[in-house]
Amino acid sequence: MLQAMVSAEDMRFYQHHGVDIKGVARALVIDQKSGATEQGASTLTMQYVRQAIEYSASTPQEVVDATSDTPGRKVREMKIALSLEKKLTKQQILVNYLNIAPFGENAYGIYAASEVYFNETPDKLNLAQASLLAGLVKAPSAFDPATPSGLKQAMERRNNYVLPNMVQMHYITQKQADDAKKIQPKIYDKSTPNGCTSVVNPQWGFFCDYFYRWWLQQPAFGASQYEREERLETGGYTIYASLDVNAQAEAESTVNKEAKGLKDSDALMVAGVEPGTGHIEVMAVNRNYSNDQSHNGLSTDSTKRRLGQVGNYPNTTLPLLGAPDAAGGYQFGSTFKMFTMLTALQEGIPLSKTIDTTYRYKSDYIIDPSSDAACTGTHFYCPTNDSQSEQGDFNMWTGFGRSINTYFVPLEQQVGAQNVVAMAQNLGITFTGNPDTPGTDAYFATHGADQWGAFTLGVAAATPIEMANAYATVAADGNYCEALPVLEIHDFSGAKLDAGNPRCKQAVPPDVARAAADAARCPVGDDAYLGECGGDNTAQSTRGIVPSKYQIAGKTGTTDNDRTAALIAMTKQLAVAGVVADPDNTDTHGYTHTQVNYVVGHTLADYMKGKTPVNFTKESDHTAFGEKQSIPSVKCKSQSDATSKLEAAGFEVHVSPTPVKSSCPAGTVASTSPSGSTSKGGPITLKISSGPDAPAGPPNAPDPTKTTADCTPRPGLICPPNGH
Repeated sequence: MLQAMVSAEDMRFYQHHGVDIKGVARALVIDQKSGATEQGASTLTMQYVRQAIEYSASTPQEVVDATSDTPGRKVREMKIALSLEKKLTKQQILVNYLNIAPFGENAYGIYAASEVYFNETPDKLNLAQASLLAGLVKAPSAFDPATPSGLKQAMERRNNYVLPNMVQMHYITQKQADDAKKIQPKIYDKSTPNGCTSVVNPQWGFFCDYFYRWWLQQPAFGASQYEREERLETGGYTIYASLDVNAQAEAESTVNKEAKGLKDSDALMVAGVEPGTGHIEVMAVNRNYSNDQSHNGLSTDSTKRRLGQVGNYPNTTLPLLGAPDAAGGYQFGSTFKMFTMLTALQEGIPLSKTIDTTYRYKSDYIIDPSSDAACTGTHFYCPTNDSQSEQGDFNMWTGFGRSINTYFVPLEQQVGAQNVVAMAQNLGITFTGNPDTPGTDAYFATHGADQWGAFTLGVAAATPIEMANAYATVAADGNYCEALPVLEIHDFSGAKLDAGNPRCKQAVPPDVARAAADAARCPVGDDAYLGECGGDNTAQSTRGIVPSKYQIAGKTGTTDNDRTAALIAMTKQLAVAGVVADPDNTDTHGYTHTQVNYVVGHTLADYMKGKTPVNFTKESDHTAFGEKQSIPSVKCKSQSDATSKLEAAGFEVHVSPTPVKSSCPAGTVASTSPSGSTSKGGPITLKISSGPDAPAGPPNAPDPTKTTADCTPRPGLICPPNGH
């Protein structure tokens, strides 16, 4: 191969010192006669210099300068070539050149070219193959042997130029040349993978794309994106990806199976992140990472559909699962209640905080009075629960488990919506849109967060990667790590680089995260350490999918008109976020949790196979219950007297709008919620009496529980004639 390259490109290579004076003179004479630049007179050393300068360029202009056909460029190449020949041997220069020379088909260097065209390593090349490759560098595109016309020209150059030159230089005999000319090597056309659309598995392209975008953001690899991309392609790095190929294969299989129950345009997405490192372990979606949209279905967006534009299914290169340089995603609904709970816990409000919830809650948040979410005739935000039965006393365990909207909106109001938004940002949630454009998520996050009452219900868009990583932070006792697509990165010398290490911070206090994880065990059917989950929670089936030896936590999420359905489930070793949505049309609705809950549960279970269980850490009693304080008795007192007495004891007093029957006179306090004792300074709800209970049966009817005992008349009880 070495002999063939010298014969093809620089027969005087071993005679000159980097610049061939005879060749330059000959080229000048020919160019002057023709009136054009036809003879380059570049030696192998000069070609190596030009390619090395081009490949190490840090700006597009430097690439142009390195390759422009100007006398100045030639002079610079000559100077460097002359200097280089004093520092390197001829063999070193030739090897360096062969390692970066372009051979076409995205094959740079002889090793890649040997693999691409002949499926061989360079040391196995025979004369017919080596002489063919040596002829390609003159014009890699024109002489491309993977095409019929290119193969013809490559054969002609080999037979009529390279082999005769090898004979002339006494590298081979004439017979060897003649025998080689008779051979037409088999071309494998094993194209070098180029970009994320060329990965082995079309699903892995989404992970590859995430890694590529992540790399372009890393200052460690250059001052600009151009420099970073150049380093990626030519730096000789060894990169160990974080993707767990076994868990990925299981997730892909489950996603594709469950997606058969959806429309072709629906995207069923799942992403898994390791707590404590941020390593991305799984990225699966029922799509192929491909630019070929020739067989895609029409877009579900009505405007685009009328224009005949295709949608992003089944092939797309959109970063559906998340991208480190592009905010976006889908509404994850009530999974955002986690951010409200964390904020409240961080501000000292315990898990036991009780709120007497109503079906509809009139908040202090101001919205457009024409909105469906506004209280009738007002501009106040009035969210409702999923059903009329969801009202009464709830704490964080039961409120999170049953996803009570009218628990979390007043809780958000108490701690400040702007602080809840800040908590989400602290855990890696970014916001879509221009922060200066009203109506965008980014605008609300920067200009009106204090009035973003619906934020706790998940109206902002987020990606599966972001949400998995946010919940992974909770599983890691509040230790937030940037989502990371690599395990390790080594440079060309084998040294491990810091750029591949996890980047973490303590985003919330450990005990706060532990308390939130405890409450989050309720929605997925697990048992909390210190609270009662209350049963009938939103994703109890998850407990039946993940083996019981692994403690699990998580949360479901739905949006208005069921435009998305989401579930996040986690152990201490993996957080998995899944969502089903239509990426082409946010108005598509009617999604259920059937497929996404199944996929998330099984992705988590498959990942955990064979792993040693690691339990969540129990929170402190103080974070769970706060400082206990006895509640003064105010039964049968007037509302004003009861309020004064409780406020004097330091409690925050609320009044339930729904009267209850009791033995106390109508209008007085029937009971408090909670009763007995509660967190010091916590909220107390007064339940107002509607008066004594009505008789249990018709007048004079015997009380079946009093048929054998003496009866004493009292309010609500009429004694029968027999006195028993």
